[in-house]
Amino acid sequence: MSKYFLKIFYLLQFLLLLTSGSTHEFKNTTIESVESKCIEREKQALLKFKQSIVDDSYMLSTWKDNNKDGDCCKWKGIECKKETGHVKKLDLRGDDSQFLVGAIDFTSLIVLQNMEYLDLSSNDFPGSHISEQIGSLTKLKYLNLSESLPRGRIPYQIGKLLELEYLDLSGMVYGTKGEIPSQLGNLTRLRYLNLRDNFNIVGEIPCRLGNLSQLQYLDLEGTSLTGVIPFQPGNLPVLQTLKLDVYLDLTNDNIKWLYTLSSLTSLSLRGMYLSFDSSHLQTIMKFFPNLRELRLVEFGLIDNDVASLFHSHSNFSNSLTILDFSSNMLTSSAFQFLSNISLNLQELDLSENNVVLSSHFYPNFPSLVILDLSYNNISSSQFPGIRSFSSKLQKLYLTSCMLTDKSFLVSSTSVVNSSSSLLILDLSSNMLRSSEVFLWAFNFTTRLHSLDLVGNSLEGPIPDGFGKVMNSLEYLYLSYNNLQGDIPSFFSNMCTLHTLDLSNNNLSGEISSLINKNSGCNRNIFTHLDLSHNRITGALPECINLLSELEYLNLEGNALEGEINELHLTNFSKLQVLSLSYNSLSLKFPLSWVPPFKLTSLKLASCKLGSSFPSWLQTQRYIVQLDISDTGLNDGVPGWFWNNSHAMILMNMSHNNLIGTIPDFPYKLYESSGVFLNSNQFEGRVPSFLLQVSRLMLSENKFSHLFSFLCDKNSPTTNLVTLDLSNNQIEGQLPNCWNSLSTLLFLDLSNNKLWGKIPQSIGTLDKLEALVLRNNSLTGELSSTLKNCRNLMLLDVGENLLSGSIPSWIGENMQQLIILSMKGNHFSGNIPIHLCYLRHIQLLDVSRNNLSEGIPKCIENFTSLSEKSIYTDETESQIYSTREGFTYLYGSSFEHYVFNTAIFWKGMERGFKHPEMRLNSIDLSSNNLTGEIPKKIGYLVGLVSLNLSRNNLSGEIPSEIGNLVSLDFLDLSRNRFIGKIPSTLSKIDRLEILDLSNNSLSGRIPFGRQLQTLDPSGFEGNLDLCGEPLEKKCPKDATTVNPQGSEIMVKMTIQFSMKDFTCAWG
Repeated sequence: MSKYFLKIFYLLQFLLLLTSGSTHEFKNTTIESVESKCIEREKQALLKFKQSIVDDSYMLSTWKDNNKDGDCCKWKGIECKKETGHVKKLDLRGDDSQFLVGAIDFTSLIVLQNMEYLDLSSNDFPGSHISEQIGSLTKLKYLNLSESLPRGRIPYQIGKLLELEYLDLSGMVYGTKGEIPSQLGNLTRLRYLNLRDNFNIVGEIPCRLGNLSQLQYLDLEGTSLTGVIPFQPGNLPVLQTLKLDVYLDLTNDNIKWLYTLSSLTSLSLRGMYLSFDSSHLQTIMKFFPNLRELRLVEFGLIDNDVASLFHSHSNFSNSLTILDFSSNMLTSSAFQFLSNISLNLQELDLSENNVVLSSHFYPNFPSLVILDLSYNNISSSQFPGIRSFSSKLQKLYLTSCMLTDKSFLVSSTSVVNSSSSLLILDLSSNMLRSSEVFLWAFNFTTRLHSLDLVGNSLEGPIPDGFGKVMNSLEYLYLSYNNLQGDIPSFFSNMCTLHTLDLSNNNLSGEISSLINKNSGCNRNIFTHLDLSHNRITGALPECINLLSELEYLNLEGNALEGEINELHLTNFSKLQVLSLSYNSLSLKFPLSWVPPFKLTSLKLASCKLGSSFPSWLQTQRYIVQLDISDTGLNDGVPGWFWNNSHAMILMNMSHNNLIGTIPDFPYKLYESSGVFLNSNQFEGRVPSFLLQVSRLMLSENKFSHLFSFLCDKNSPTTNLVTLDLSNNQIEGQLPNCWNSLSTLLFLDLSNNKLWGKIPQSIGTLDKLEALVLRNNSLTGELSSTLKNCRNLMLLDVGENLLSGSIPSWIGENMQQLIILSMKGNHFSGNIPIHLCYLRHIQLLDVSRNNLSEGIPKCIENFTSLSEKSIYTDETESQIYSTREGFTYLYGSSFEHYVFNTAIFWKGMERGFKHPEMRLNSIDLSSNNLTGEIPKKIGYLVGLVSLNLSRNNLSGEIPSEIGNLVSLDFLDLSRNRFIGKIPSTLSKIDRLEILDLSNNSLSGRIPFGRQLQTLDPSGFEGNLDLCGEPLEKKCPKDATTVNPQGSEIMVKMTIQFSMKDFTCAWG
């Protein structure tokens, strides 16, 4: 019986094992079936998202809709939930070598309702906006859109993402704008919030952010937030990292809140010295026992503040590893003090202070790895060896420290103090001239990876031994010096070197010296090569294709010549930036050529591309900057080109012979981009899709219609800052729909066929700084709404048919005017005294009108004309560095509006860009002005040109006019002046053109330093005027015949000369 039960027992055990195995097998089968493919609807949404962007770096190469690769859960960057197949994670973070480009379709991602993780950071999505629908992705825990350039406001709907723990919208620069939505205070699970480097984020910090009780990281640096920090004790209790910026105010309540942050390990406060009481420094360390990083930048710190901060608190100072006191007022004493107490300090930034090194003072930091002393004057003595600061020092930054050759003298014992730890050395923007610094680098560094000597005055050749000694160098920056000689050949044997910048020097020779076919290096290691703006000659050798690792190649601004074909570029599969502009090169490629590269920047200005539009550009869908100006193109622009242009920040095709119309494509363009199509033969309508760019230069074409461009209700939102349509064939009335162009700063419609009145809506352009309507057929009075344009610096309505009086509101409302030109119209009445409010005026031209009465006596109020002459470039700088700021409002500018006005200069009308010409000019000529020249005109000592000719002015020429010592040009001709020419005119040494003709002047032309050398025609038409340079002699110059005739003549001449001398100087 026992055996029976034993058999039953073993049988049951066996069956149990079988059952267990089959169950396990069943479970596996069930799991396999659960791991289903992704949801079809979500897959199609991802494919739609892919269609909205350019992926020339093949980040999305696995995203395919076919049987083999159709499971989106297996695509790169995608992670799905195993149980359901829903997309859980979308990670498309870019980097320097791989990133996406385009105007992304955010709405397509809204389908992914189960997504918990979304990372689109470090890509290039110009013109994109964060969709308000993002609030429907309620399961998101991680959202990172940093450095991806989306535009517009932060949508308040982000506040609906209640599961969110991580939010990074940093690094949008000028893209993200507006206020921080208070709804972010709803994200009570948030641990990380980074809004750094968003310069257009304004307003105050929402007090509701204090509700983020789980927040550990808060970075608001690089914003334009203002007001009081709203946090109270008890807010953000577990905060570990806090970074705040310059415009925020600290109050006593804020300080109390700071003191409650017991978990804080990193604190950065920038530019708060106006609101931060230095007494708080004495107690700040008591509340931060765990602080590892402290940054007090632009804080107005002095040496005593540092002593107060660290005095008798060794635990605090020993915990500190990163210390940034840059942009303060610290001296060498603080530097020395820090070296005594900061034993564990690894990174120290004292840049932009008042630190001076002396031969007896070399503080040592035993643990220091990074030291920045840039923008200090540390040149008083010979610079010490690197080990004098720290035996562990790896990075040393000494930019703009007034260092000279004497700072780097090498003695026979110098090598003893060499450093094997230093990897990065920055000596840029100093005063180094000789090769001593190279010898110093040989002796004091043994394994340097990066050497920066940009912006010094280095002369002569680079020493021959450089390549042998610096055999670990990876980055070498020598641009903006005065280096001479041939390009050294030893660079080709520096096997670790992959970035070489020799731009803006005087190097000569040929590029072939850089390419050594027999180099001992395992590969051609250059990735970045910049030889631009030197004197390199010869042809580009075909062997340049051996540099197959190149990503960046800049050869512009040399004397290269000859032909470039596909063999030169065949191995450049990694090339991203190519610049060959301003050489004498011809590019000739077969029509079927497909480049191996995907460029982000292509600049070929002044090269010859042939007459046909280059078809090989069709493959370059990744270009952000394109310059093919002045390349000899004589063709239409194909449609595919406009399709590829939506990601461009710069498009320059000016100075060609491009023809035809530009179709109005429904493309979305980057709103801070610049389009330069000037000096071509484009015709027809201006397409409205170009309204999206910020700088639009279309001058010198044959465009004929403007209305649909500006007034089409279906036109995209405009971002125009500069619109130049001068020198076209635009006809008809000025459109009355300018209110849609609220961002406009510069508007130039000169030299067209416009007629009718200036519309009232143009007065809605209240940001406008330059308005040029010259040389059209505009009629009527100036629109009174122009008084709203209070920021105008340039107003040119010359050469039209405008009438009525000159409005007094020009002087009352436009007090920023630098240039006012109303010449060649039918304005009548007097010159209003309100123009004397124009204290910044440098050019006033109301010539060739019907103005009457006298010249305002308040003319001395033209303050700018009472100062030294202001040259063209100075005035342009003032125009473009505006109060509101082009860059601040609209992003960086690659090119800007060329200052455009015309001036009657030395008898000829010339453009302002003429190289000889300077501003500071008044032209009231060809009117009906009466009365005398105000004596107070003598206050305008900066005046360079004065033209009062062709009026009915009378009386004597005031002697005060001789005070205008800057005058080059003076024209008082065709008036009714009487009396003598004031002898003070002889003081004006710079006077080149003087025209006093056709008046009623009398007497002798004064003797002067140069009056007798001027053109005689300038004195003709004055019947009683005599003396040189006229041939007519004065009566007293006649010789009397008598026994002592010659003696009488001498006496008379001497007597007259002494009388003139007394008048001139008495």
